[in-house]
Amino acid sequence: MDSQRLLKDLDRAVGQLECALAMDADNDVIKAGCIQYFEFCFELAWKTIKRYAEDEGQNECNSPKAALKQAFSNGWIDNEDAWLDMLSARNRMSHTYNAKSALAVFDGLSCHLNVLKTLVAELKTR
Repeated sequence: MDSQRLLKDLDRAVGQLECALAMDADNDVIKAGCIQYFEFCFELAWKTIKRYAEDEGQNECNSPKAALKQAFSNGWIDNEDAWLDMLSARNRMSHTYNAKSALAVFDGLSCHLNVLKTLVAELKTR
């Protein structure tokens, strides 16, 4: 898939996450849906970064962590720690389910949303 198509999909997914987070999260179903949107956004984000890097001849982004390091090196993201925190949150939710961990991830989604929106805005300038 080309980089522009991936970016459009990421932008749309981030918008969906933003809409979901605007809902009253008074039950676990809403929270679980927000976490799922976040996981989807994170996957699209690192794959979009990978594709943009490939477009620039940088072909060593074969994992989320490698893609994030390359994006930081390229100046596409400015807070590598925030992205590594998102990677950790995504890993906790993708590989195991623990209600306490899920609530902790949910509580950080607003910050993650802002970081994702910053990436989208940066890549739109390319």
